[in-house]
Amino acid sequence: MQSLILWLRKGSLLINEARAAGFSEENGTLGDIWVSEENGTLGDIWETISGSDLVLLLISDAAQADNYEKIFSHMKPNSILGLSHGFLLGHLQSMGLDFPKHFSVIAVCPKGMGPSVRRLYVQGKEINGAGINSSFAVHQDVDGGLLMLLWHGILLGAVHGIVESLFRRYTEHGMSEDLAYNNTVESITGTISKIISTKGMLAVYNALSEDEKREFEKAYSASYYPCMDIMYECYEDIAAGSEIRSVVLAGRCFYEKEGLPAFPMGKIDQTRMWKVGEHVRSTRPAGDLGPLYPFTAGVYVALMIAQIEILRKKGHSYSEIINESVIESVDSLNPFMHARGVSFMVDNCSTTARLGSRKWAPRFDYILTQQALVAVDNGAPINQDLISNFLSDQVHGAIEVCAQLRPTVDIS
Repeated sequence: MQSLILWLRKGSLLINEARAAGFSEENGTLGDIWVSEENGTLGDIWETISGSDLVLLLISDAAQADNYEKIFSHMKPNSILGLSHGFLLGHLQSMGLDFPKHFSVIAVCPKGMGPSVRRLYVQGKEINGAGINSSFAVHQDVDGGLLMLLWHGILLGAVHGIVESLFRRYTEHGMSEDLAYNNTVESITGTISKIISTKGMLAVYNALSEDEKREFEKAYSASYYPCMDIMYECYEDIAAGSEIRSVVLAGRCFYEKEGLPAFPMGKIDQTRMWKVGEHVRSTRPAGDLGPLYPFTAGVYVALMIAQIEILRKKGHSYSEIINESVIESVDSLNPFMHARGVSFMVDNCSTTARLGSRKWAPRFDYILTQQALVAVDNGAPINQDLISNFLSDQVHGAIEVCAQLRPTVDIS
């Protein structure tokens, strides 16, 4: 008889959800261990780990960093440790460590935030094809023969920085605030994301008129290399373990100060643009995805292609690049910003993503404002080599293939 045991910290906000899902406490008191009413047994968390064939480690990043040694020491031989993203592996590697060799390590990484993953999972009970795309990884198999997969993406912070920069530009050039919001945030998170999701980036370009294509090319040419500079910096920062250390330190500082299980961060939706966005969303017609604004499209697609190029040079496979960088952005993240703004998109994600967005969004904002937009204003010529490379890039065919493997239900 197999049993399912759910462990939550005392005071967890998920207690009521656990009850509703069929879990209950023994002896009528709230404890650290929750068990299935059908066949679960109550026990100490460490005893539970010691007796488990599969341990799914879904605690926060900082908690993983603080508790991994004790968790590893209680894993029984030939058991499996399951992860939902690659933070713990990165944390260990940043210290020159690895997982012990007496258990397997796997990951199933849904490409969306917790609430959407759960909602789409439940929807799958009623609708064939519902669900969310995921990455699958095997770091080590105690029986051998399976490969390791690593992943990386930063478009969460980049899109935040892009729209801040472009909103200021458009309003400074005389565009009304509502229209500027429509031509930045609404354009990227609505129409542009929808086209990329279903048809790819090349389809965005092909949907433009000849005059609009020139605007796209002007923005693309000016933005590509500045975006690539920040992407390289971000990639190397993560590869060196700096991003991981910042998450661990942030979590530990808060634990020591308050003794609470979450790390608080300041609001990121208080600038004028996001206040305008509240009004735009409240008056938006149902189903309106916003305009396909060519200059905004050129900047956003340049960002995506720059990241794709870096990941290719670093040896990442197309399936990994497209799933982690393209599909996750346009299907799993941008629609949340379209619905309820940047804070809802960012702050429903992991601590790693929340910190990363706050760190990198200002960098993208600054470099676009200081370099890309200045180049456009100074009449910099369109880089025809960049445009030709974009039009003939092999990634377009790869996106088409990957799109056929996505859930049939629109997860946005």
